[in-house]
Amino acid sequence: MKKFTKIIAIFLAFVTIFCLKAHGQTAVARSVDFCSAKSMIVMETMHNRVLYSKNENEKLPMASTTKIVSALTVIENCDDLDKLVTVPKSATLVEGSSIYLKAGEQLTIKQLLYGLMLQSGNDSAETLALEIGGTIEHFAELMNETALKCGATSSHFVTPHGLDDKEHYTTAHDLALITSYALKNPVFKQIVSAKSFVIKQTEHNSARTLVNKNKLLTSLEGCIGVKTGYTRKSGRCLVSACERDGMQVVCVVLNDRPMFEDSEKLLEQAFKEYKLYEILPSYKFVSDIAVENGKASSLRLYNKEGYSVVAKESEIDKYVVEYDYEKQVKAPIEKDKKLGEVKIYYDKTLIFSENLCSIESVDGVEPVDVIKEILDKW
Repeated sequence: MKKFTKIIAIFLAFVTIFCLKAHGQTAVARSVDFCSAKSMIVMETMHNRVLYSKNENEKLPMASTTKIVSALTVIENCDDLDKLVTVPKSATLVEGSSIYLKAGEQLTIKQLLYGLMLQSGNDSAETLALEIGGTIEHFAELMNETALKCGATSSHFVTPHGLDDKEHYTTAHDLALITSYALKNPVFKQIVSAKSFVIKQTEHNSARTLVNKNKLLTSLEGCIGVKTGYTRKSGRCLVSACERDGMQVVCVVLNDRPMFEDSEKLLEQAFKEYKLYEILPSYKFVSDIAVENGKASSLRLYNKEGYSVVAKESEIDKYVVEYDYEKQVKAPIEKDKKLGEVKIYYDKTLIFSENLCSIESVDGVEPVDVIKEILDKW
């Protein structure tokens, strides 16, 4: 069953890549010379279009940015985030950053997630991994399945915290895909965007005030997270995300000494050069069409799903919307019946299609109705 699940995950990952190509989002992204990162990428999260990149497919260690995958794996494999978890002694012995858990303390899974993502607690990581996976090895399997589901096909995870291991690696592109997916989860987004979090003292645990290590949350307009990381091998790493005017962008820099400064410049440049454009509004009235033999002489057409893109102003003229629908239909017509189609092309390549449907139903005219109408007029 596990093997079958992995096959499905790989298949979905390749479908994701294919869809990106089909949506005209594979134009070569421009590198940004000022960024000193060994590898970096800036990606918008609506269609995962790459805006800027450098060595984005190079496999590298990523330190505690690993915890993005760990947190998402916990959230997606847990039915009760308020469940109390007992801290094992092994978690208190993990080296590196910590929220200073004590063996036998009891915290909720959600509290441990805040400790994981705000203060980068390696002790939180191990506690959560053992609770969800039973063993570190099984939790790593779950992490890899999570990554594949996000479209990340060039990564491999063996630890929940990101301490150096030769078999533990990712790419900037994969990490951006994972983060783009994770930010669609409201619990994950709420946690990583918090500037601080207070764990109150109870009979089960000590009090703690957790402060987010991501300085961009206070210095960059619209910043919503996500995670810092550092080891000697990986260098300084940062995954950041920002939202403005409906546009959400993820930035990943790996092995970048001025990681905050570079990330802020990259995100500011992205919002300067790109905007969110609504190509087709949702629930848009398209046209009236004639109805033959109906109690109403016409009905209205609309599309349910809309389509928006993140693009440069100079690219908008390449998007073309075409409508194809019946000019006259015969009653009876039920509500939401497909009567046509709208298609959107980017530079002559089809990227989106949606049905055009009737807004209302129209009943047909029965013979008795015709006779009654004649008598009424007479």
